[in-house]
Amino acid sequence: MSTHVVATAGHVDHGKSTLIHALTGMEPDRWEEERRRGLTIDLGFAWTTLPSGRQVAFVDVPGHHRFLGNTLAGLGPAPVVCFVVAADEGWQAQSDDHRDAVAALGIRHGLIVITRADRAPERDADALARARAELADTGLRGAPSVIVSAVTGTGLADLRTALDGVLAQVPAPETTARVRLWVDRSFTITGAGTVVTGTLSAGTLAVGERLELLTASRTRSATIRGLQSCGQPYPTLAPVARVALNLRGVPRDAVRRGDALLTPGAWPSTRLLDVRRISGGPWGEAPTQLIAHVGTAAVPVRLRPFDDDHGRLTLDRNLPLVLGDRLVLRDPGSVRLLGGAEVLDAEPPALRRRGDSARRAAALVRSGAGGDVEVEVARRGAVRETHLRRLGLRPQTVPAHILAFDGWWVHGPTYETWQRRLRAAVDEVRARDPLSDGLSRGAARDLLALPDEALLDGVVRAAGLEQQGGTIRLPGTRSDLGGAEASVNELETRLRAEPFRAPEAYELQALNLGSRELAAAERAGRLLRLGDGVVLLPNAPALAMRALATLEQPFTTSQARQALSTTRRVVIPLLEHLDARGWTRRLDAGHREIAR
Repeated sequence: MSTHVVATAGHVDHGKSTLIHALTGMEPDRWEEERRRGLTIDLGFAWTTLPSGRQVAFVDVPGHHRFLGNTLAGLGPAPVVCFVVAADEGWQAQSDDHRDAVAALGIRHGLIVITRADRAPERDADALARARAELADTGLRGAPSVIVSAVTGTGLADLRTALDGVLAQVPAPETTARVRLWVDRSFTITGAGTVVTGTLSAGTLAVGERLELLTASRTRSATIRGLQSCGQPYPTLAPVARVALNLRGVPRDAVRRGDALLTPGAWPSTRLLDVRRISGGPWGEAPTQLIAHVGTAAVPVRLRPFDDDHGRLTLDRNLPLVLGDRLVLRDPGSVRLLGGAEVLDAEPPALRRRGDSARRAAALVRSGAGGDVEVEVARRGAVRETHLRRLGLRPQTVPAHILAFDGWWVHGPTYETWQRRLRAAVDEVRARDPLSDGLSRGAARDLLALPDEALLDGVVRAAGLEQQGGTIRLPGTRSDLGGAEASVNELETRLRAEPFRAPEAYELQALNLGSRELAAAERAGRLLRLGDGVVLLPNAPALAMRALATLEQPFTTSQARQALSTTRRVVIPLLEHLDARGWTRRLDAGHREIAR
């Protein structure tokens, strides 16, 4: 089944709803008040099948300026627009608003319909000429046009044919893309629970699929319990389509228009955007407090202009926005639109120093509307390729000066800087404290401000360094005992004469051998430290095994102490050390044997 979604646009009371009723046989106005007043207040929906077999769903939007927010919610997700102008009234004030919205949203497919031809047939041509002139600077320039009367039926067949032709030119949507469904309605059906509707413009939905629901206050999980499109149930739905989702695990009051259903983990959630003006007047004197319309959402924002064409928007809530998304900006103190903006960066850098705004504007101009992958990687130092794609960047190949490994893209010059800084830090630690084993991994990561510790191993190797025991050091280096060298030499002499006569604490103190000096000597392979402050030579375990092998097996702790000519203070941690290495085996509380 080939499906399409078309939104209406045009001044209030120019016959949009009547036209849809004539095309579909369905009444798009859903509320009794709308039908009583003959005035569309909220979004309306209807559908039909065209002569080609294409199914088309219409989103009917209000024309009155008081309901401009609802109008933008209908136009925001729509890929095609049917712009309506009445022959007897011609172009009007709200026609301007809807034209500006079409331009701001970058809608490039649609047609122009001159309605109510039966009321003023002599003015059809003038109305059409004016409409074409007004839409000349939008994506609808050159759009096909039809003159119709919904009352008499004149031109309806031509309209269906023209609409078929427009839809045939619309690029095929991405069925495997990540889903971002902007919610335009939410309600409850008895026995079914919460139902939301929206326009599926990309990606595919399936019953049983889990999605993320991003609301103004939180992100929660939602499971699709049922799917419908144009009143029919489906196990799966592909774009473009009007869809209704019965959600499991979502209370009715937890979702509303402007929320979004998303492929889990596939979209950024941002409150900060760097944008480019694409329509409307320069931003130099624009209000700073605005309303931004995107998708079906209407969010208060604060504008910080960088220049007349670039600026930063701080949103009142998180939204799933990426590079290339379009927003319509509106002054909350006025019913008119300020203009449109395009997202250039959904994860912009902080601005802290004087002159940052001007520098940021220059960077945005250089990167252009499509974004510059190399610039974005350089700004971060390193970033996962998947994150670049989440932000809307679509790199086809690895750019120059970028290194790619293990899913990370790393800026080459930055990587070289990390190596130099790490080696310098290791050298500094060595020079400052010869007893130190090296620079800890935590200190290295903090020094380089790495986004992930997994990157550190590569930097260490590239810098020609080595790691051992959680520290980074120059290859082949051993701790320099410095002033402790003489004391360690003396202790080694004593232990060579009496291998199991470990020095007491006061003897170590007299030699000025504290924990740091002993640790350095142990790292250098000069001493062995056991529990309870026992210090021996590294060959002590091997010497002990020779003596223990001469005993009748199994042997007691007391027999081991006598064989080694030592004390319980030494023999117990020594035997535990031998047990841990698997050289001896403890049989019970008082007996051990040599392990075979």
